[in-house]
Amino acid sequence: MLTMEKNGSVSSTQDPSVPQCSRGSSSELRYGSLVNSVSSLTLNAAEAPAVSPAVSPAVSPRRAYVAIAVLCYINLLNYMERYTIAGVLSDIQTFFSINDSTAGLLQTVFICSFLVLAPLFGYLGDRYNRKHIMIGGLSVWLLTAAGSSFVTKSQFWLLVFLRALVGVGEASYSTVAPTIIGDLFSGGQRSIMICVFYIFIPVGSGLGYITGAGSATLTGDWHWALRITPIMGTVGLILLVFLCPNPPRGAAETHGGGVTVQSSYMEDVKYLLENKSYVWSSLGVTALAFLTGALAFWLPTFLFRAHITQGLRPPCNGNACNSQDSYIFGAVTVATGILGGALGTSLSRRFVDKFPHADPLICAVGMLGSVPCLFIVIFVASASIPATYVFIFLGELLLSLNWAVLADILLYVVIPTRRATAEALQITVGHLLGDAGSPYLLGVISDAICSSSPGTHYWKFQSLKYSLIICPFVGILGGVFFLITTRYITEDRKAVQRLVEDLPPQTDPIPHSSFELSNKRTE
Repeated sequence: MLTMEKNGSVSSTQDPSVPQCSRGSSSELRYGSLVNSVSSLTLNAAEAPAVSPAVSPAVSPRRAYVAIAVLCYINLLNYMERYTIAGVLSDIQTFFSINDSTAGLLQTVFICSFLVLAPLFGYLGDRYNRKHIMIGGLSVWLLTAAGSSFVTKSQFWLLVFLRALVGVGEASYSTVAPTIIGDLFSGGQRSIMICVFYIFIPVGSGLGYITGAGSATLTGDWHWALRITPIMGTVGLILLVFLCPNPPRGAAETHGGGVTVQSSYMEDVKYLLENKSYVWSSLGVTALAFLTGALAFWLPTFLFRAHITQGLRPPCNGNACNSQDSYIFGAVTVATGILGGALGTSLSRRFVDKFPHADPLICAVGMLGSVPCLFIVIFVASASIPATYVFIFLGELLLSLNWAVLADILLYVVIPTRRATAEALQITVGHLLGDAGSPYLLGVISDAICSSSPGTHYWKFQSLKYSLIICPFVGILGGVFFLITTRYITEDRKAVQRLVEDLPPQTDPIPHSSFELSNKRTE
C-alpha cells in the first residue's frame, strides 16, 4: 500500500469514481539500490479502457501520425544543418586558411551552446507548453543558420558565434520532441515511432554531407550549403505551428488524461541520479556521442587526404575541393542509419519480452562490434579506399543499432513528468563529455603530430589517422557502460510500470495532499 503524508490541501474536480492518486503498489519501488519518492503526483485520467490503445486517446490517430511526420521532418533538418559544415569543411579551411584544431571549433561551439541550454529547456519542457518552446527555438535556429551563410573571409569568428547560436534552437527541439512522441503513443507502437524519429538522425546527417557538398559544387560557393536548411526549415516551422499538438504529459500511459507533478528541479535531478539504468545508459550515450561526433566531423576529410596520399586525387585548388567523399560518406550514413535503426528496433521488439535486459545488450553489441571495424578503417585507408568504405558501412551500421533503442530505454525507465529533464541532462552530459570536445580534441592532436613535419600532404593524413585511434577505445568504454546497464534495466522498468499503471481505486475525492512512495509495506 501507499503511505501518505499530508502537506496541505489540493482541490480535486474529478469524478469520485475515477482513481485519483499516486500510482504505486505494495511492492518495493526501487531504482537500483535506492528508494525513490515522487512528491505531489496527481493523475488527471479519464476512466481507462480495459486494453491500452497504441495511440493516446488525447489525440486522434490521424493527428498523431501527422504530428510524427512533422517532428521527423524537423529532426531531419536539425541534423542536416549540424553536418552541412562537415560536408564542406575542406572548402571552409581553404577559404579562411585555418588549421584542423580551429576548424574543429565550428562543431565544438555549436555543441557547447546546445548542451548548456539543454537543462533549461528540459526544465521548461516538463512544466510549460512544449509546442511553444519548440516554435521559439526553431525560430532562433532559422535566423542564425541563415545569417551564418553571409559571413565574409575576414569574419571567421562571426561564423563561430552564429554556429553557437544555432545550438540554441536545436537544444529546445531535441529535449522536447521525444517526450511528445512518448505522450502520443504507447507500447510497441511507441517503439516504432521512436525508431522512425531517430532514424532521421543518421539520415539527416548523411543528407547534410550530400546537400552541403552538392550546393557548394553547383554554385561554386560553400556559403550556399548553409542556406538550404533554413529555407526548408521555414516550411517546418509553419507545419509545426498548425499541425503539431501538445498532448498532456503521460497521456499515453493514462489513456488520455495525463499526469501532473509539482516538484523542484533538484528533486527531479535527485530522482534521475538514483535511477541506475538512466545513469549508466547515459554514460553509454556519452561514449557514443564522442565516437560518432568525431567520426562524423573528420572522416570525410580523412578520406579526402587518403585519396591525395595515394595519388588518386589532387589537393584543394583555390576555393574548390573535390566533394566526392562527402557524397559517398553521406550516402553510407543514410543507408546505415535506416538499416541500423530498423534492425535495432526489430531486435528489441523480438527479444525484449523473453530477455528484459535485451535493449542495453543490443547497444553493447553495437558499440563493441564497431571497434574492430574502426581499427580497420583507420589503418586500411592508406592502402584501399573501397575496403575502407566497406568497414565504414559495417561500423556505422552497428553504431546505428543504438539510437532508437536508447531513446526507448529513457522513456520506459523515467516517469512521464520527468522525461524532458531526463532528455536534457542526458544531452548535456553526452555532449559535454562527448561530441562537444571530440572534434576539437582530434584536431588538436592532429595539429600537434603534424607540427613535427609540416607542409606535406602525407603527414597531414598520418597525423589525422593517429588522432582517430582514440575512437575505438572510447567505443570499448561505451560497450562496458551498456553491459553494466543490463544489471538494473529490468528492475527499473518494472518500478516505473508499477508507478504508472497500478492505480488503486478511490471512492472519495482526494484532499489536498502529497504522496510519498515508500518501499515499506503497510497493513
